[in-house]
Amino acid sequence: MNDKTFTLAEANALLPQLKADLQRLQALADQYERLYRELQRRRAQEGASSLREDVKNNVNGINDGDDPFFELEGRLDFLRLEVDMEVANFTRKGVLLKMISPGLIDFPAVLDGENVLICWKEGEERITHYHSWDEGFRGRKSHPEA
Repeated sequence: MNDKTFTLAEANALLPQLKADLQRLQALADQYERLYRELQRRRAQEGASSLREDVKNNVNGINDGDDPFFELEGRLDFLRLEVDMEVANFTRKGVLLKMISPGLIDFPAVLDGENVLICWKEGEERITHYHSWDEGFRGRKSHPEA
């Protein structure tokens, strides 16, 4: 990560773009989760019947190389790359994405000479709180400039 620090005004100015980025990321993560559950469901269904067929084909010397999960696994791999790229975009902007859903974003800052994190939680209209690096979200306090 870079050494960027934000003022409260800078963090609030960046917030609309971060909210849009977060919505894209959440949609991708939801899509990934749905496809992953679908893959698990199909594997469970295929399980015993596929194993019996594989044994029969291997005994008979037949191995056609068809993977019934190849396409779905490929889509999952691609979605994972997209999710990783979206997460990296937050880092490139100098912010810390702490949680995807609900969204939780920290902005490194200096307040009264102390390194702190200005924090925003999804659903909040604007950024109004901060906490120390050690306290985390539970140690949130009202920002004096909010």
